[in-house]
Amino acid sequence: MIVLSIRIRLLGIPLERDEGEYAYAGQLMLQGIPPYQLAYNMKFPGTYAAYALLMSIFGQTIVGVHLGLLFVNAATVVLIFFLGRRLIDEIGGTVAAASYAVLSVSPSVLGFSGHATHFVMLPVVGGALLLLGALDRQSNGKLFCSGTLFGLAMLMKQPGAAFLLFGVVYLLARDWRRGFIRTAIFIAGGLLPFAITCFLLWRTGVFEKFWFWTVQYAHEYGGRVSLSLGAEVFAYAIGPVIGASWAIWVIAALGLVACCWKMKSSPSSIFLLAFFTSSALAVCPGFYFRPHYFILALPALALLVGMAASIVSIFRMGQSAVLLGLAAALALPLYAERDFFFKLSLNAAARSVHGVNPFPECVRIAQFLRDHSEPGDTIAVLGSEPEIYFYAHRHSATGYIYTYPLMEPHQYAAQMQREMVQEIENARPKFIIYVAVDTSWLARADSQRFLLDWFADYSRQNLQAVGLANIVSADRTDYYLPYASESVTPSRYRIEIYERKS
Repeated sequence: MIVLSIRIRLLGIPLERDEGEYAYAGQLMLQGIPPYQLAYNMKFPGTYAAYALLMSIFGQTIVGVHLGLLFVNAATVVLIFFLGRRLIDEIGGTVAAASYAVLSVSPSVLGFSGHATHFVMLPVVGGALLLLGALDRQSNGKLFCSGTLFGLAMLMKQPGAAFLLFGVVYLLARDWRRGFIRTAIFIAGGLLPFAITCFLLWRTGVFEKFWFWTVQYAHEYGGRVSLSLGAEVFAYAIGPVIGASWAIWVIAALGLVACCWKMKSSPSSIFLLAFFTSSALAVCPGFYFRPHYFILALPALALLVGMAASIVSIFRMGQSAVLLGLAAALALPLYAERDFFFKLSLNAAARSVHGVNPFPECVRIAQFLRDHSEPGDTIAVLGSEPEIYFYAHRHSATGYIYTYPLMEPHQYAAQMQREMVQEIENARPKFIIYVAVDTSWLARADSQRFLLDWFADYSRQNLQAVGLANIVSADRTDYYLPYASESVTPSRYRIEIYERKS
């Protein structure tokens, strides 16, 4: 109930840019516009469809997005309880569910935001539960459906494929003699969602864009970080990710040791070890180790906590003492992050996690754009803030809703910048929004400069400044909407609004 109250309090926290991407793409789908037509990105489109479904129920608003996340998270918690009860016992399932609820709301993994990783884990946990039921009852139909759920997880985001691999390995480990037929059925179910998606994207004419962004560019993106550098990134990232939840992670480590100890005598231990391994692999693609990637490992960690609790309650002390200790471990991160969870205003809470990223400002900026444009007008955002399109309910003049790929050192960067410029010039958007915040670009010394040089010339000839949001400090932003004074000094972090000259 405490975690539920936290999520309810944070329903209105401003969207960050990944949420903005999913919400905008989902909004377009509700308008009949397929993915990759007006919004390019390297992720598979499953989360876009999930957002579209949830927004059709709860509304195309910040609260609607986060209310959808609340139900997705709650469903995952319930499924983890049933999976833990099946693999361990009643105590193990209860402790695993409670552990996941606490871990998955933590700001250390950006758990309050609707990242694709949440949407990966719901079908994964459901698929794992169905997989066990299929093997117990020798049901090929359930096995196929289990594979389909794992396939849906991959469709939410590519790292979900690690869990499809988990299913294959576990099936072969359970009974390799009959495992090949079962595995074929399972894989057929796993590939079905992807095959249907490819067919639908082909029918709507966007398959070529889909393939370029999710396969060709994604390959470039995923191959930039070496193994040695990845190890350094992991070492840097893991401490803040664990954060105040260290006691839960320690208990999970004890559960992992217990699984290794019981591996020969317990099929459940084999399942948990395989599930933990696949979860670790799912976190690793690209070796970027961003905080929300670790949500992919949280169900496995929670189940290991449940295993540790079950074993200790049987062999070492009474259940009451065990549950009291676990309650203290679960309460620790809630207490450590009490300001974020219970005290800070929503904008201040966003700022405390995201720094000067202009997520609160985008709400005001988008409202200005909506008030001063017609529904048929287009806008263009120079920067990586797709949430502006979603809030404003205006179509993008370009499919490049992020400028990150344009700043990266890969073979497509120059082509992408020229294509973005061409799309903007052809669409002649009513407004162009320039986001002068470093984290919205992540430009490097070797980044292509064509886009920025073009905008400097284009804005002088074709645009006039009409609005400004100056981020003066962490707790102060000055808004000039509309912009009415040339004496205003732009701050280092700001959002500039330009309107096309008549």
